[in-house]
Amino acid sequence: MTLFLVALVAVEHIYFLILEMFLWTTPYGIKTFGLKSKAFAEDTKVLAANQGLYNGFIAAGLLYAIIQKDIELAAFFLICVIIAGTYGAYSTQRIKLFFIQAVPALIALLSCFI
Repeated sequence: MTLFLVALVAVEHIYFLILEMFLWTTPYGIKTFGLKSKAFAEDTKVLAANQGLYNGFIAAGLLYAIIQKDIELAAFFLICVIIAGTYGAYSTQRIKLFFIQAVPALIALLSCFI
């Protein structure tokens, strides 16, 4: 069950990578992130792509931990996700981010130690 939950968080971050790197300026990306306008999306697409790349590294770390069956490494990356999700929700004032990003990672982290 633990590996499934860690994989779920990894897949979630692959989805974030795709959204931020490739779909940011599309109607779907604009709607998903609640961006002000297409122009704003265009102006910020390089920043979003950078964010997406970091999400890809998180996913890669989680997948590597699964392949290696290294729960401690998985826990490290899950803690990173929890911190990022918590900060993202706080800094944007969108509690939804906490539930989308941090809560699944928190559940997976707890599963690592049960």
